[in-house]
Amino acid sequence: MNAEKCLMMLREIKDCAFASVDEKGFPQIRMIDVMLVENEKLYFCTARGKDFYHQLMLDGNVAITGMNSKFQMLRLNGKAKRLDDQKMWMDRIFENNLSMNEVYPDNSRYVLEAFCIDHGEIEFFDLGVKPIVRNVYSLHGSEVKKKGYKISDACIHCGKCERVCPQSCIQDFVIQQEHCLHCGLCFETCPVQAIERM
Repeated sequence: MNAEKCLMMLREIKDCAFASVDEKGFPQIRMIDVMLVENEKLYFCTARGKDFYHQLMLDGNVAITGMNSKFQMLRLNGKAKRLDDQKMWMDRIFENNLSMNEVYPDNSRYVLEAFCIDHGEIEFFDLGVKPIVRNVYSLHGSEVKKKGYKISDACIHCGKCERVCPQSCIQDFVIQQEHCLHCGLCFETCPVQAIERM
């Protein structure tokens, strides 16, 4: 798995939840189609009259998530950029998404504007296997924030965390990050607070 394959999975899911915040800082979410993916870039569009468009123009930060039938979840956090040469991009998008011609026939397509996300982080989370698999990838060198938990040197090796882990991903007092649910049960169970958030 890599960032490009994750983006292609979002394209295959197509109808994904896109989240942004409004001018008052309240979260807003809606279903948007992933229109194109190429060269570790994700493309989508929205109409100029929509609140989503105005939120993108105001801030640009967006979170996207989708899950396929294999219970593989993807989450992309990044900054959406409005593209130049809008007519060319809308024509490309409509050529690759023929159903859009029924929704926006003829020249009505040009009320839409195309955006691209080419920087950010994408998380792949496979709940369809045991133990689960979790990986995080960078888009074009973007910083990836560490998440989850780690066991510090304060560990007394009592083994309580290993026994309660629902994915059995703690071995030799080390959390295997690629299998961790980030549920925090080990954190809550540790008698000496040796488990820390990253």
